[in-house]
Amino acid sequence: MIAALIGAVWAPGVAQDRAMPTRDVLLIHGPIHYDLLIPLDDISRPRFAALEARGVPLSHPDARWLVIGWGARKFYTETPTYRELKPGNVWRGVIGDDAVLRIDVIGPIDRQIKRRSVAMTERQYRTLVDNVWSELTLGPDGLPERVGVTGYTTTDGFFAAKGRFSILRTCNVWIGDQLRAAGLRFGRWTPLPLSVSLSYQLYQSDHR
Repeated sequence: MIAALIGAVWAPGVAQDRAMPTRDVLLIHGPIHYDLLIPLDDISRPRFAALEARGVPLSHPDARWLVIGWGARKFYTETPTYRELKPGNVWRGVIGDDAVLRIDVIGPIDRQIKRRSVAMTERQYRTLVDNVWSELTLGPDGLPERVGVTGYTTTDGFFAAKGRFSILRTCNVWIGDQLRAAGLRFGRWTPLPLSVSLSYQLYQSDHR
């Protein structure tokens, strides 16, 4: 726990982007990890358009946000709720497992849902969108490889992703990695939801 807090606080400085923030992404706290929410707009829609052919309805008239989570293949695809929790899947995540991305679309967000808004410049936002897309494993047809499992909703899907999940590189670490890679200051190691919350409060909450 102490290491997780230190990792959240330790945030090496980044090159200052002097442009004004014009875009916002959201972080929403789920039961075990944070999801990254990217607005469906003129940048993200064309970049992720290929997901439509894989069953994610980006073109639905009510779609407003792309919901993205990263995790261990066995644990993430087989644990929609804690009732489905299997010790074997937990152990698989601890020792290491292939990574997947869960991607869904949602409409307007209920005001009662707690969210953390991250302000980004145009360059930072484009970098984030491109980087998240590059996390997907593409098949010979150039489309994301969908994992053959049932999703959590009628509109989501699990997709093969690059890298591996482990106890040291968790779903919440992935969130921090994406934000730092886009040029934002964020904790160097954020393995727990608490780590993400703390790092956000320290380095991003006053940039909204």
